[in-house]
Amino acid sequence: MSTVHPATSGVARPQADEQWQADLTDDGPAGRHALARLREVLLRATRHQVWRLRDLLPGASAGELEDLAQQCADDAALDVLRKLPTFEGRSRFTTWAYKFGVHHAGVAVRRQAWRHREIPLPDAVALAADRAPTPDAVLAGAELARAVESAIARDLTPHQRYILLALVVEQVPIDVLAERLGSTRNALYKTLHDARKRLRASLIDHGHLDISPDRSTR
Repeated sequence: MSTVHPATSGVARPQADEQWQADLTDDGPAGRHALARLREVLLRATRHQVWRLRDLLPGASAGELEDLAQQCADDAALDVLRKLPTFEGRSRFTTWAYKFGVHHAGVAVRRQAWRHREIPLPDAVALAADRAPTPDAVLAGAELARAVESAIARDLTPHQRYILLALVVEQVPIDVLAERLGSTRNALYKTLHDARKRLRASLIDHGHLDISPDRSTR
């Protein structure tokens, strides 16, 4: 499927970004015409993203993927209209809007992929292995892995442990996890941040990490 960047597409655009904003807030024919043009831009974005991630939906037909792209374009259009006042002109309007389509399609595909999947949580944390480990590195890695597992079990709350393992170990998309738990992305990011901060403090206290500046824990 060919991909057309919004900046080089054949979609007719107003000469200035300000015109987009003016037209999209118009209640008359100009507004309807601008909305149709906007949806064309968004549909290009959603089609591109849906087809880029199609391997996550192995059972989906071309028609089902197209339906998903169309629905995502509708959702993205509503999102763009809601956030129109936040457009600051740091990029072209079509580039700014295009990102909404990409985001909505990505979230929708991952949500579909996990719709009927459980979220399995491992009993142990698997750390990335060195491709060419020395005996000392193997020993140090095993010791650190045990320390991390102990810290997760000992120092995190059950909720923090669940969020950390789901997002970091099992790579569950955060939008999917938020939906399953009736939570929000921001709330899960905050929980993950707090969990990592606790882990770092625990590993430092037990001599497994040196004390050094860490921007992620501030």
